[in-house]
Amino acid sequence: MEGREKVGGNNVSVSSKGGDESDVVRGLMGVIETVGSYAAYRKTQRKECLSLVRRLKLLVPLLEEILELGTPVSGEALNCLADLRKALLAAKKLLKHCSYGSKIYLALESEAVMSRFHAVYDKLNQALDGMPYDELGISVEVKEQVELMRMQLKRAQRRADTQDIELAMDMMVVLSRKDNRNADSAILERVAIKLELHTITDLNQETLAVRKLVKDQRGGGRIPENIQQMIDLLGRLKQIAGIKETIALDGPVSSKSLRRCQSSFIPHEFLCPITLEIMTDPVIVATGQTFERESISKWLDSNHQTCPKTGQTLDHLSLAPNFALKNLIRQWCRENNFELPKKDPYVGSDASKTQLIKEISLLIQNLSSCQLDVQREAIVKIRMLSKENPDNRILIADNGGISPLVQLLSHQNSKIQEHTVTALLNLSIDEANKRIIAREGAIPAIIEILHNGTDEARENSAATLFSLSILDENKELVGILKGIPPLVHLLQHGTLRGKKDAATALFNLSLNHANKYRAIKAGVIAPLLHLLEDKNLGMTDEALSILFLLASLPQGRTEIGKLSFIQTLVDIIRNGTSKNKECATSVLLQLGLNNSSLILAALQYGVYEHLVEITRSGTNRAQRKANSLLNHMSKCEHIP
Repeated sequence: MEGREKVGGNNVSVSSKGGDESDVVRGLMGVIETVGSYAAYRKTQRKECLSLVRRLKLLVPLLEEILELGTPVSGEALNCLADLRKALLAAKKLLKHCSYGSKIYLALESEAVMSRFHAVYDKLNQALDGMPYDELGISVEVKEQVELMRMQLKRAQRRADTQDIELAMDMMVVLSRKDNRNADSAILERVAIKLELHTITDLNQETLAVRKLVKDQRGGGRIPENIQQMIDLLGRLKQIAGIKETIALDGPVSSKSLRRCQSSFIPHEFLCPITLEIMTDPVIVATGQTFERESISKWLDSNHQTCPKTGQTLDHLSLAPNFALKNLIRQWCRENNFELPKKDPYVGSDASKTQLIKEISLLIQNLSSCQLDVQREAIVKIRMLSKENPDNRILIADNGGISPLVQLLSHQNSKIQEHTVTALLNLSIDEANKRIIAREGAIPAIIEILHNGTDEARENSAATLFSLSILDENKELVGILKGIPPLVHLLQHGTLRGKKDAATALFNLSLNHANKYRAIKAGVIAPLLHLLEDKNLGMTDEALSILFLLASLPQGRTEIGKLSFIQTLVDIIRNGTSKNKECATSVLLQLGLNNSSLILAALQYGVYEHLVEITRSGTNRAQRKANSLLNHMSKCEHIP
């Protein structure tokens, strides 16, 4: 049997038949196989995770050849393998975190997670840098494949980080707002969908992940601010999903939660493949698969003619009750004291849907009534229907409801305007409706209401412009149609809610390059600076986020970069919340990279020691910005 040579030489043999080195190589292959088994990557990092796994799999032929050839391995090669093991274990830990960790945490700390990916790329490249291919007898084909993988890693390191701007802004809004208005509910729904936290199963799993974070980071002391924000956000996401109980951070899930939430103890065959919730009325489709009647009915009503589990075309659309499984589920529930959720027998039925469509059609007809009371009643009902249910938003649009609503934006009655713009705000949550509303010519009328409407109408007009401007073409359209000046006016003179809506819309619009110029010309910087001075408004983060975007322009830097503002930034870096400090550091870095005199001014106001403190205890993003700022300061003159 071939084995290791322990005495009398520097080379050892790696054999598929034995030896510690062969175990090391098999261990490396095992790590790659393990990471390949992770599947449910969080949406925020899914693309990066899949790319990393694909690259790691390119190493398998190299490891297979080392095992098969059994070539004597030098100390240099062993060192490379040891470094490769460290890199693979780091990759495994990261990928596991992206597969099973908190979705909210991964979204909030997306930049920090991306830095971990780059650190893994570095470790992999360093481990493979000195690999003695010729000594090991590695084929040219495999060597070229590994080098190709290394080139991909280097390209990934040079690539600028990208993030979902809409998700980032929505997260900032829901974390900074305390009120629970309908516009916030719309944003929460978007966050839930983007984070894939809109089913009871997802939310239950996220609760467990957040609990683990609390346990790991609290360490017997107080909960860190960012973790508390996550807990609060998770609670709000649970509320819009219909889960009323609060999040218990310690101990097992309550019995109430077990009854309401999807439990891991429920046998897999009792769960509907669509909703992953326990079935109360299981039915069989043509392919022999079983689903909950309500969920498969919705699937078929949406013009699908395939099985959602197998993808096969259904020979017929009949649904046969699965009485055997239904009896098994009931028996299991009795034995485990599990309460089945109560179902409305009319929900999802064809008759119920037909009745709803008739009701919506009649309401849309009444929008054109000559009687003011009939019109008002129709608008109020459409407003409520569009608030309650995503499907209703689609039905209202499909039945031609958007066009008459847009016409009513110009109605002389201020309450009609108010209800109408709010209904359009609700409808705009749906992505397709955003385009229809803009195409029907709503934006000029919404801007007019921003000028002359009631306080609530102006607030909801600003929120509607934010929602519509999620689409890039609408950002440009709002700017061209002069929607930015009235938003600036609302930011300066509106109610607190109006200021917040205006700030949200202005941030989103300022992602468009031309709109940055328009915002500066409209005088946005003065009210933003006022928001920083008035701590009672609680809008520091929103103001700094907009200023950060405007500081990318020379005109913005000229107007922003006054000594009084630099002092304000330093005060925020000294005394603000963790998020305040992060935003203020980002703005100061943006200004300082283009004007070293502003850096010197910040130093005179005593920023240095506070930046050092942020590098130790700030958020991950704040630490990176503070380090970059300190590095830049070291290059400036007169730095102590």
